[in-house]
Amino acid sequence: MEKKPRSFTQLAGISLRGLAMGAADVIPGVSGGTIAFITGIYEELIGSISNINLEALKKLKNEGVISFWKHVNGNFFVALLIGIAISILSLARVVTYLLDEFPVLLWAFFFGLILGSTQLILKTVKKWDVKTVIGLIIGTAIAAYISTIHVVASGGDSWYIILSGAIAICAMILPGISGAFILVLLGSYAMVIEGLKNMDFVIIGLFCLGCLIGILSFSRLLKYLFDNYKNLVLATLSGFLIGSLLKIWPWKNAIGEAPLVIHSNGKEDWMMVNVLPDNFNGEPQLLYVVLLAIGGYLLVYLMDKFGSKSENEKI
Repeated sequence: MEKKPRSFTQLAGISLRGLAMGAADVIPGVSGGTIAFITGIYEELIGSISNINLEALKKLKNEGVISFWKHVNGNFFVALLIGIAISILSLARVVTYLLDEFPVLLWAFFFGLILGSTQLILKTVKKWDVKTVIGLIIGTAIAAYISTIHVVASGGDSWYIILSGAIAICAMILPGISGAFILVLLGSYAMVIEGLKNMDFVIIGLFCLGCLIGILSFSRLLKYLFDNYKNLVLATLSGFLIGSLLKIWPWKNAIGEAPLVIHSNGKEDWMMVNVLPDNFNGEPQLLYVVLLAIGGYLLVYLMDKFGSKSENEKI
């Protein structure tokens, strides 16, 4: 981890990475962890989170704020969180609008993002053996199964918002797992997005509390797994991405005559089933779907191509 103080330009660069991470975490298609991975700050992110521990509190008590701030890499965190916060708060309204008005086209773009992210994570697996292949298969099977589960929780209770935040933040810092996608599966995505859009500080506060609990408890485990089982973890994450393509499939028809879930904010969710374009109850927009999927794929490819390559050697 870099010890000398960063310049303003370097901190601004970290904030720009935060903007990209926030955008990724808003949309259920690519994870902020993936963005951190391909832009070269993932190892520092995980290491810095892991440093928020009892030793940090001892430094604060015995050595003062400056020692504590250096230990937790405070400048890095502030710069990154500023970018993430700006991105999430500004994109919440846009994503809500697009999901309501252009769902097929938006899911097509997400589909391309996941394809690109899958290729990115797969190529970081240095050695393929029986364990990594099994990890890939298990990850794919688990994500595919989860993708077929219909949402059954409204997510309106305080404890459920906290739980959703704790689970989602763990996904958000994993390369290859979308925290927003996990929120979709938990039935909390619409509520959290609406809370951000309407500046509902109760929902935002409860969700952030869950995120804090989740990230502090999960980061050490994640660092241990990457340090000791890197190839197996990356293969399993790739499987999660492949299986999640079922959830991001652009063409879906509602089944049943009543909504499966009525959220606390009044938003209704119908049980949906994947269909082929010819069977879609609406305009399939096949050409635009293909173009947007390609666009999503190319976006990840370009981010990888022009992002820092050093991270791929570190984790």
